[in-house]
Amino acid sequence: MTSPSSASVAVAADPVGPGGLLLRLRADGGPTGAPERAADLAAAVAQREERERPRWVWAATEDLYPRLLERLPRRLARCHDLKLVEALLLGHEERHGLPRSLGASWARLRGLPVPVDPSDSATDDQPVLFAADRQRLPPEADPLEAVVAVHADQQRRIGLAEHPERMRLLCAAESAGALAAAEMTYDGLPWSAAAHDELLTALLGPRPAGGARPKLLGELATQIQEELGAPVNPDSPAQLLPAFARVGVQVASTRSHVLREVEHPAAALLLRYKELSRIHSAHGWAWREQWAPAGRFRPEYVVGGVVSGRWATRGGGALQIPRSLRAAVVAEPGHRLVVADAGQLEPRVLAAMSGDAGLAAAAAGGDLYAALARTAFDGDRQRAKIGLLGAMYGQTTGEVRPLLDVLRRRFPDAMRLVESAARTGEAGGLVRSRLGRTSPAPSRERQDMSDGDARAWGRFTRNFVIQASAAEWALAMLASLRLRLAALGGAPRLVFFQHDEIVVHTPQEQAGAVEAAVTEAAGEASRLVFGPTQVLFPLETHVVQCYADAK
Repeated sequence: MTSPSSASVAVAADPVGPGGLLLRLRADGGPTGAPERAADLAAAVAQREERERPRWVWAATEDLYPRLLERLPRRLARCHDLKLVEALLLGHEERHGLPRSLGASWARLRGLPVPVDPSDSATDDQPVLFAADRQRLPPEADPLEAVVAVHADQQRRIGLAEHPERMRLLCAAESAGALAAAEMTYDGLPWSAAAHDELLTALLGPRPAGGARPKLLGELATQIQEELGAPVNPDSPAQLLPAFARVGVQVASTRSHVLREVEHPAAALLLRYKELSRIHSAHGWAWREQWAPAGRFRPEYVVGGVVSGRWATRGGGALQIPRSLRAAVVAEPGHRLVVADAGQLEPRVLAAMSGDAGLAAAAAGGDLYAALARTAFDGDRQRAKIGLLGAMYGQTTGEVRPLLDVLRRRFPDAMRLVESAARTGEAGGLVRSRLGRTSPAPSRERQDMSDGDARAWGRFTRNFVIQASAAEWALAMLASLRLRLAALGGAPRLVFFQHDEIVVHTPQEQAGAVEAAVTEAAGEASRLVFGPTQVLFPLETHVVQCYADAK
């Protein structure tokens, strides 16, 4: 395989049929030569990828790449996702919330009315090969011309960013994440129907017919009614609250954190009922038939779906697979799962971002909290952890206050970073991540914010700079890892990503090489995002047959 070239190629798919247009671009985004008409776009893309591995420039990866994947002999190395990059640039320019489709970007360039974005909810099956309607271009607009013009404008705006090279890296990582997301949906996470059935039966009883409650849920419902002395529906807070009151228990709601403080036996039964009911509704038999019907769970990832840059999903609950059901994730025969997660990621990000020498030294080894405890908290690891998490998440009262005083004395640069971000948020200002992702503005003008609102927004911006930068590290690691897996021949496949955890499904004989690739990707991500630093970002890896065995 050739090394990635510096070339970029703009792509526009035909609205109907398998064809499209391709056009080579200059470094500044301008066109070179005439467009190339491809009767078979997937074949043309595959040939170009084999010859030169360019950076593919298109309206939105999620609309085009999934429809190419089945036809590509190897995965694409790089792309520039105009929709995702537009969102990053609009945020950096303090224009959060504006439409970001190709049509919207084109309209802003031309001074035309800006169309609203299409819904990001899961789409129905479409009668055409490519979902061109999601680009929101006017009928008279040329799609390839729009791609080229918007890309060139984005290149110009990246150059105007506060730190252009960092923003360029962020745009590349976000776009690479979109490639990985489409590939993980296409490949799917191995899911054993037999193991899932066994787990559900043990938790809930046999599968009921006709949408009835499973046996154990029905038994719990009966016990709750007996303890409350009333025929209440355990799914109805409107019935439960007065029933609790009749037995002398006043509760403000039936939320789990409230029920945990209640000593009445009905509360414990209701907590168990709620836990099992969530499993039944969110990951039960009907869920498997919809989301994992052929032995693979294929969630639809939403790259940058959270303002901090973390991903979301459109249905399926991929980011909340209960630990009790992870035994259903089983590698295929002759394969293993390589599960890797970054421990203590956000505290390490704070150490690297702030440049605090003391905190960086604590983060240069294995257990950051233990090192912190030895340095500043008389060996008390729990106090060190509570204090540092309080500093990052804005807990500043009670038992945390004296711990923060210690942190301010011993780690002034780290504390200065988070407290400055908090003050900026309280004043209604915006903060940026390491690479330039920008926090949204408060929903109301500063003069309308109460003291409580201001403090709450300060807690948000305090954590935003850390959480968003951690998301960037994870994204850079993911982007690096997918290229390293491709270099192993393409058989190991990324099949799951969640904040700071990845799962690779690999032939058993390549598991060791995958572990090495994970370690190398973590190191490369650290260098790319933070530059030279003594802070370590270790990934704990496990080679397992079943996902549950990695925890």
